[in-house]
Amino acid sequence: MCGRGPDRGFGGMGGSHFATTHWSLVLAAAQQDSPASREALATLCEAYWYPLYAYARRRGRSADDAQDLTQSFFAALLEKHFLATADRERGRFRSFLLTAFQRFLSKEHDRAMAQKRGGLRRTLSLDAESGERRYLLEPSHDWTPERVYERRWALTLLERVMARLRQHYADAAKPQLFDGLKVFLAGEGGAPAHRDVAAELGMSEGAVKVAVHRLRRRYRELLRAEVAQTIADPSDVDDELGVLLAALGSREP
Repeated sequence: MCGRGPDRGFGGMGGSHFATTHWSLVLAAAQQDSPASREALATLCEAYWYPLYAYARRRGRSADDAQDLTQSFFAALLEKHFLATADRERGRFRSFLLTAFQRFLSKEHDRAMAQKRGGLRRTLSLDAESGERRYLLEPSHDWTPERVYERRWALTLLERVMARLRQHYADAAKPQLFDGLKVFLAGEGGAPAHRDVAAELGMSEGAVKVAVHRLRRRYRELLRAEVAQTIADPSDVDDELGVLLAALGSREP
């Protein structure tokens, strides 16, 4: 498993548990085939491996096959020159990863499956058991593998944003404040009254409104920063964010 350094990508907003790795930097370093570029790519892959696992499962692979294929794919991705196929002008890690995986499944399935289970090189530390538990909770209706991938990618990204946001409040010694206010990130519909939350937190209603505003602002900042890590061109953040939110059928808080 790759080592992870301090998170310095958000100006101190995040905690030490998160590495900041930009897809644009991976692409820039790809031609050098340096250990640093491979580690940066591995960090992104470790963060976003589950959508590929869910894609393979929805394609009809067994849990064991999906695990082996995902591991084999990442081994090939980190050892070969797959990055040469990425679009340097409009490259998006989300799209690149799925396209590369689709090609891998069609060209290297037989070779990968010919290896004995347990003999695969464990390039990344993937929690396959957790992945399968998550997959069993996926909607059972007739979604295409591509739609499952897009939705799981979006949810994975949002989970990372929420973890960063939670860590930000923990670093500020305010975990209870985050727990009391996070319900407001889902929007006003269904959220409790500000006065009720104020009573629970021992704050004034006005102070709660200000805290909610700051929470949402920080969430949006972290959301945009996380999206920016997965694209090559910073000007594509809004477009990529729209694609992800459309996959969820929701809008930004």
